[in-house]
Amino acid sequence: MPHFFISTNDINQDTITVSDSENFHHIVKVLRTKIGETLLLVDENRTQYKVEVKSIDKKSITTKVVETLKSHNVLGLQLYLAQGVLKTDAQNLVVQKATELGIKGIIPLVTDNSVIKQSVVHDKLSKWQKIANEAVKQCERVDFPKIHAPVTLKEIIESDDFDIKIACVEREAKQSLKACLQFVKNKIKNAKILVIIGPEGGFSAKEFELIKQADIYSAGLGKLILRAETAVICALSNIIYELEND
Repeated sequence: MPHFFISTNDINQDTITVSDSENFHHIVKVLRTKIGETLLLVDENRTQYKVEVKSIDKKSITTKVVETLKSHNVLGLQLYLAQGVLKTDAQNLVVQKATELGIKGIIPLVTDNSVIKQSVVHDKLSKWQKIANEAVKQCERVDFPKIHAPVTLKEIIESDDFDIKIACVEREAKQSLKACLQFVKNKIKNAKILVIIGPEGGFSAKEFELIKQADIYSAGLGKLILRAETAVICALSNIIYELEND
Protein backbone atom coordinates (compact mmCIF):
# COMPACT_ATOMS: atom_id res chain seq x y z
CA MET A 1 0.00 0.00 0.00
CA PRO A 2 1.56 3.35 -1.01
CA HIS A 3 1.83 5.87 1.78
CA PHE A 4 1.31 9.62 1.74
CA PHE A 5 3.30 12.36 3.42
CA ILE A 6 1.54 14.77 5.77
CA SER A 7 2.52 17.44 8.26
CA THR A 8 2.01 17.21 12.02
CA ASN A 9 -0.12 20.35 11.52
CA ASP A 10 -2.68 18.07 9.83
CA ILE A 11 -3.09 16.04 13.04
CA ASN A 12 -5.69 16.84 15.70
CA GLN A 13 -5.56 14.16 18.41
CA ASP A 14 -6.77 10.98 16.63
CA THR A 15 -8.01 12.81 13.52
CA ILE A 16 -5.86 13.55 10.47
CA THR A 17 -7.12 15.77 7.64
CA VAL A 18 -5.52 15.29 4.21
CA SER A 19 -5.95 18.51 2.24
CA ASP A 20 -2.81 18.63 0.09
CA SER A 21 -4.08 18.82 -3.49
CA GLU A 22 -1.63 16.23 -4.90
CA ASN A 23 -2.38 13.71 -2.14
CA PHE A 24 -6.11 14.36 -2.43
CA HIS A 25 -6.06 13.76 -6.19
CA HIS A 26 -4.04 10.54 -5.88
CA ILE A 27 -6.14 9.13 -3.04
CA VAL A 28 -9.57 10.07 -4.38
CA LYS A 29 -9.19 10.26 -8.17
CA VAL A 30 -6.45 7.70 -8.85
CA LEU A 31 -6.90 5.12 -6.11
CA ARG A 32 -10.66 5.81 -5.87
CA THR A 33 -10.51 5.38 -2.09
CA LYS A 34 -13.88 5.10 -0.37
CA ILE A 35 -15.13 5.85 3.13
CA GLY A 36 -14.19 3.00 5.48
CA GLU A 37 -10.98 2.08 3.60
CA THR A 38 -7.56 2.41 5.20
CA LEU A 39 -4.56 4.57 4.26
CA LEU A 40 -0.96 4.89 5.43
CA LEU A 41 0.21 8.40 6.30
CA VAL A 42 3.71 9.51 7.37
CA ASP A 43 4.73 12.81 8.97
CA GLU A 44 8.04 14.66 8.97
CA ASN A 45 9.08 12.89 12.19
CA ARG A 46 8.94 9.49 10.40
CA THR A 47 5.87 8.48 12.38
CA GLN A 48 3.52 6.27 10.39
CA TYR A 49 -0.24 6.32 10.86
CA LYS A 50 -2.66 3.67 9.72
CA VAL A 51 -5.94 5.52 9.33
CA GLU A 52 -9.54 4.85 8.34
CA VAL A 53 -11.26 7.25 5.97
CA LYS A 54 -14.26 8.84 7.69
CA SER A 55 -15.37 11.44 5.17
CA ILE A 56 -14.44 12.90 1.79
CA ASP A 57 -15.50 16.33 0.58
CA LYS A 58 -14.48 18.34 -2.48
CA LYS A 59 -11.02 19.30 -1.21
CA SER A 60 -10.10 17.20 1.81
CA ILE A 61 -10.25 13.77 3.42
CA THR A 62 -10.94 13.29 7.12
CA THR A 63 -9.45 10.16 8.69
CA LYS A 64 -9.26 8.54 12.11
CA VAL A 65 -6.01 7.05 13.41
CA VAL A 66 -6.25 3.28 13.90
CA GLU A 67 -2.57 2.56 14.65
CA THR A 68 0.58 4.63 15.18
CA LEU A 69 4.14 3.37 14.88
CA LYS A 70 7.64 4.64 14.20
CA SER A 71 8.68 3.82 10.66
CA HIS A 72 12.12 2.34 10.08
CA ASN A 73 11.79 2.20 6.30
CA VAL A 74 15.06 3.99 5.67
CA LEU A 75 18.46 2.74 4.48
CA GLY A 76 20.99 2.51 7.28
CA LEU A 77 23.83 3.67 5.01
CA GLN A 78 24.60 7.23 3.90
CA LEU A 79 24.81 6.09 0.28
CA TYR A 80 25.00 8.49 -2.68
CA LEU A 81 25.28 7.98 -6.43
CA ALA A 82 27.25 10.03 -8.95
CA GLN A 83 26.25 8.69 -12.34
CA GLY A 84 26.98 9.57 -15.94
CA VAL A 85 23.75 10.94 -17.38
CA LEU A 86 21.91 8.51 -19.67
CA LYS A 87 19.25 8.83 -22.34
CA THR A 88 15.76 9.63 -21.07
CA ASP A 89 14.21 6.21 -20.42
CA ALA A 90 17.40 4.74 -18.95
CA GLN A 91 17.96 7.78 -16.74
CA ASN A 92 14.38 7.67 -15.46
CA LEU A 93 14.88 3.99 -14.60
CA VAL A 94 18.11 4.75 -12.71
CA VAL A 95 16.43 7.47 -10.63
CA GLN A 96 13.50 5.21 -9.80
CA LYS A 97 15.51 2.11 -8.90
CA ALA A 98 18.22 3.97 -6.97
CA THR A 99 15.45 5.60 -4.93
CA GLU A 100 13.84 2.23 -4.24
CA LEU A 101 17.22 0.97 -3.01
CA GLY A 102 17.41 3.81 -0.47
CA ILE A 103 19.95 6.16 -2.03
CA LYS A 104 20.27 9.53 -0.21
CA GLY A 105 21.13 11.59 -3.26
CA ILE A 106 21.82 11.34 -6.98
CA ILE A 107 24.44 13.56 -8.63
CA PRO A 108 24.28 13.66 -12.45
CA LEU A 109 27.76 13.41 -13.97
CA VAL A 110 28.57 15.15 -17.22
CA THR A 111 31.40 13.10 -18.75
CA ASP A 112 33.33 12.92 -22.00
CA ASN A 113 30.96 10.24 -23.31
CA SER A 114 27.74 11.80 -22.03
CA VAL A 115 25.01 11.96 -24.67
CA ILE A 116 23.17 14.79 -22.92
CA LYS A 117 24.59 18.31 -22.56
CA GLN A 118 24.91 19.92 -19.15
CA SER A 119 22.39 22.65 -20.02
CA VAL A 120 19.79 19.98 -20.88
CA VAL A 121 20.51 18.13 -17.62
CA HIS A 122 19.60 21.25 -15.64
CA ASP A 123 16.22 21.31 -17.37
CA LYS A 124 15.53 17.70 -16.36
CA LEU A 125 16.35 17.97 -12.64
CA SER A 126 12.80 18.78 -11.54
CA LYS A 127 11.41 15.85 -13.56
CA TRP A 128 13.93 13.44 -12.01
CA GLN A 129 13.09 14.76 -8.54
CA LYS A 130 9.42 14.08 -9.21
CA ILE A 131 10.22 10.51 -10.33
CA ALA A 132 12.22 10.01 -7.13
CA ASN A 133 9.40 11.38 -4.99
CA GLU A 134 6.89 9.02 -6.58
CA ALA A 135 9.23 6.07 -6.05
CA VAL A 136 9.52 7.02 -2.36
CA LYS A 137 5.77 6.66 -1.95
CA GLN A 138 5.63 3.33 -3.79
CA CYS A 139 8.40 1.68 -1.75
CA GLU A 140 7.21 3.27 1.52
CA ARG A 141 10.43 5.10 2.30
CA VAL A 142 10.17 7.83 4.90
CA ASP A 143 12.91 10.06 3.47
CA PHE A 144 13.38 11.72 0.09
CA PRO A 145 16.59 11.52 -1.95
CA LYS A 146 17.86 14.77 -3.43
CA ILE A 147 18.61 15.16 -7.12
CA HIS A 148 21.67 17.41 -7.19
CA ALA A 149 22.91 19.80 -9.85
CA PRO A 150 25.20 18.21 -12.48
CA VAL A 151 28.98 18.19 -12.05
CA THR A 152 32.00 16.89 -13.94
CA LEU A 153 33.96 13.81 -12.91
CA LYS A 154 36.91 16.03 -11.90
CA GLU A 155 34.64 18.10 -9.65
CA ILE A 156 33.16 15.07 -7.88
CA ILE A 157 36.58 13.47 -7.39
CA GLU A 158 37.89 16.68 -5.81
CA SER A 159 34.79 17.18 -3.65
CA ASP A 160 35.22 17.01 0.14
CA ASP A 161 31.54 16.15 0.71
CA PHE A 162 32.10 12.38 0.96
CA ASP A 163 34.16 10.15 3.24
CA ILE A 164 34.43 7.15 0.92
CA LYS A 165 34.37 7.21 -2.90
CA ILE A 166 34.11 4.05 -4.99
CA ALA A 167 34.38 4.24 -8.78
CA CYS A 168 32.92 1.25 -10.61
CA VAL A 169 34.98 0.75 -13.73
CA GLU A 170 35.06 -1.93 -16.39
CA ARG A 171 38.25 -3.57 -17.67
CA GLU A 172 40.55 -1.25 -15.70
CA ALA A 173 39.57 -2.57 -12.26
CA LYS A 174 42.21 -4.54 -10.38
CA GLN A 175 39.83 -5.72 -7.67
CA SER A 176 36.19 -6.75 -7.37
CA LEU A 177 33.60 -4.62 -5.62
CA LYS A 178 33.35 -7.28 -2.89
CA ALA A 179 37.09 -7.12 -2.26
CA CYS A 180 36.95 -3.33 -2.22
CA LEU A 181 34.18 -3.33 0.36
CA GLN A 182 36.32 -5.43 2.72
CA PHE A 183 38.63 -2.42 3.01
CA VAL A 184 35.86 0.03 3.90
CA LYS A 185 33.79 -2.08 6.31
CA ASN A 186 35.49 -0.63 9.36
CA LYS A 187 35.05 2.93 8.09
CA ILE A 188 31.33 3.06 7.28
CA LYS A 189 29.92 4.21 10.62
CA ASN A 190 28.35 7.62 9.92
CA ALA A 191 30.37 7.78 6.69
CA LYS A 192 28.99 9.29 3.50
CA ILE A 193 29.66 6.79 0.72
CA LEU A 194 29.70 7.90 -2.92
CA VAL A 195 29.38 5.39 -5.76
CA ILE A 196 30.64 6.66 -9.14
CA ILE A 197 29.37 5.03 -12.34
CA GLY A 198 29.94 6.12 -15.92
CA PRO A 199 27.54 6.69 -18.84
CA GLU A 200 26.83 4.56 -21.90
CA GLY A 201 30.22 3.75 -23.37
CA GLY A 202 31.90 4.15 -19.99
CA PHE A 203 34.56 6.65 -18.98
CA SER A 204 37.08 8.00 -21.48
CA ALA A 205 40.80 7.19 -21.25
CA LYS A 206 41.38 10.65 -19.79
CA GLU A 207 38.73 10.03 -17.13
CA PHE A 208 40.16 6.60 -16.30
CA GLU A 209 43.47 8.33 -15.67
CA LEU A 210 41.73 10.84 -13.37
CA ILE A 211 40.24 7.97 -11.36
CA LYS A 212 43.57 6.14 -11.27
CA GLN A 213 45.43 9.18 -9.95
CA ALA A 214 42.77 10.12 -7.39
CA ASP A 215 42.71 8.99 -3.77
CA ILE A 216 39.56 6.88 -4.25
CA TYR A 217 38.70 3.20 -4.53
CA SER A 218 38.04 1.60 -7.91
CA ALA A 219 36.34 -1.74 -8.41
CA GLY A 220 34.85 -4.01 -11.05
CA LEU A 221 31.35 -5.48 -11.15
CA GLY A 222 32.25 -8.84 -12.66
CA LYS A 223 33.56 -10.33 -15.88
CA LEU A 224 30.70 -9.11 -18.06
CA ILE A 225 30.26 -5.59 -19.41
CA LEU A 226 26.99 -4.22 -18.02
CA ARG A 227 24.71 -1.57 -19.38
CA ALA A 228 25.04 1.62 -17.34
CA GLU A 229 21.61 1.32 -15.72
CA THR A 230 22.28 -2.34 -14.86
CA ALA A 231 25.61 -1.36 -13.31
CA VAL A 232 23.86 1.11 -11.01
CA ILE A 233 21.43 -1.50 -9.67
CA CYS A 234 24.17 -4.13 -9.38
CA ALA A 235 26.61 -1.85 -7.53
CA LEU A 236 24.10 -0.38 -5.08
CA SER A 237 22.54 -3.77 -4.32
CA ASN A 238 25.91 -5.35 -3.59
CA ILE A 239 27.03 -2.47 -1.38
CA ILE A 240 23.81 -2.62 0.62
CA TYR A 241 24.12 -6.40 0.95
CA GLU A 242 27.70 -6.22 2.17
CA LEU A 243 27.49 -3.16 4.44
CA GLU A 244 23.91 -2.55 5.58
CA ASN A 245 23.95 -4.86 8.61
CA ASP A 246 27.50 -4.23 9.74
